[in-house]
Amino acid sequence: MAFLLAGCAFDGTRLPDTAPLPPAAPRLTGLDRAASREHQQLVSALGGEYRNARAEQLLQQVVAKLTPASDRPAESYRVTILNSPTVNAFALPTGNVYVTRGLLALSNDTSEIAGVLAHEIAHVTARHAVARAEMEQRSMLVSRVVSEVLNDPAASEQVRDETRLSIAGFSRAQELEADRIGVRTIAKAGYDPYGAARFLVSLSRNAELNGSSSRSAQGQNFLSTHPTTPERVSQAIAAARQAGSAAGAADRNTYLNAINGLAYGEDPADGVVQGRRFQHPRLGITFAGPEGFQLDNTAQAVFGVSPDGSQALRLDAVELPPAQSLKDFLASGWIEGMTTQNIAETTINGLPAATGTTEGKEWHFQLAAIRVDNAVYRLVYASRDNSAATTRAFRQTLASFRRLSSHEIASIRPRRIALVTAQPGDTAESLASRMSAPDRPLERFLVLNGLTAGKPLTPGWTYKIITEE
Repeated sequence: MAFLLAGCAFDGTRLPDTAPLPPAAPRLTGLDRAASREHQQLVSALGGEYRNARAEQLLQQVVAKLTPASDRPAESYRVTILNSPTVNAFALPTGNVYVTRGLLALSNDTSEIAGVLAHEIAHVTARHAVARAEMEQRSMLVSRVVSEVLNDPAASEQVRDETRLSIAGFSRAQELEADRIGVRTIAKAGYDPYGAARFLVSLSRNAELNGSSSRSAQGQNFLSTHPTTPERVSQAIAAARQAGSAAGAADRNTYLNAINGLAYGEDPADGVVQGRRFQHPRLGITFAGPEGFQLDNTAQAVFGVSPDGSQALRLDAVELPPAQSLKDFLASGWIEGMTTQNIAETTINGLPAATGTTEGKEWHFQLAAIRVDNAVYRLVYASRDNSAATTRAFRQTLASFRRLSSHEIASIRPRRIALVTAQPGDTAESLASRMSAPDRPLERFLVLNGLTAGKPLTPGWTYKIITEE
């Protein structure tokens, strides 16, 4: 798929560009004039469309106020909510703007979501995607000339490395510029200009709560192309001060009522991650990553990465003729240019399986194929070294793969955002105790509501909690 994408991956977790495993989704770059087709392909790749009439209506109303206040008021925009628990938003030059339901759940008032939408509109009005694509195309041309005309592959690689750094800096500048334009736009549209900064603070705290830190490989890749959140917060506050006082509308109650009942967290139909364990009730399978691994469930596969980025895993499903043995399947080779070795047949918790290994230039791969009824699941475990510790981690992960029991399947229920009104005597602890949170309910309640620890609740105010259906 080929898209020209402008915007921000707020806290998405995915493997770095140089990851040894196949990518989670096609790289969203390039230009495709078939706007409708690219929209459908993008939505399909990123969880599908999430339909919620009240939230959709509010977003369109916000966009209707932002557009006349933007730098290109004649443009038109269409907002699509993506069925993803990650906190993310982006825009296409065609005027298609996308926000995830995870981002909607994290926002606390209309001015905050207006700040996000204005930021994405700013990417479009400033033609950031076009400028970035042109820079990348120029760098590719220079690299190809050096490599093919001058016959100097080493110099070509140096050009590519230097260009990556320049493009990363260019992207950071774009993000900060979009922040400044966005704050100016929401203030002009009548929203609280400090809403953008409040959301960025919640974004940072949410990333910390979910473990999306710069220590991980994903974090390093993210920070290489985006400014750090503290930098964005300080600049957003400065832009808000320049725009005027916080007299604009925050419109908290309207916003909260619009997202009441919004799905929270992962959709059980697509599998759920709880800590380092993945469960898929529809497929009836589960496995656990090694200690410390952070798992990421995408439409194509489940990914995991160690805190230092030296180990990674991928689990996906493939179609395989029933007559083809798993041993032959492994021998056919999964990674281009590599031959599977040390192939052995085995069983994993009563399921037929086969394992093998292969070597790359910098990575060692341990592979497994497990058959469950008519499906075959591939587990790829990549490590920088071929130590006993990494082999043990792979085998522990493989040994954890099993069928879910009917009781376990029944216990995996969808979660939703619900609203509660604080009564006299209510505390963050008392409301958090009513939540069906995947983990750390008090911290999640505070982050979800933009609150700090120890701050008393306001009687009569509405707060968000997480409940099960």
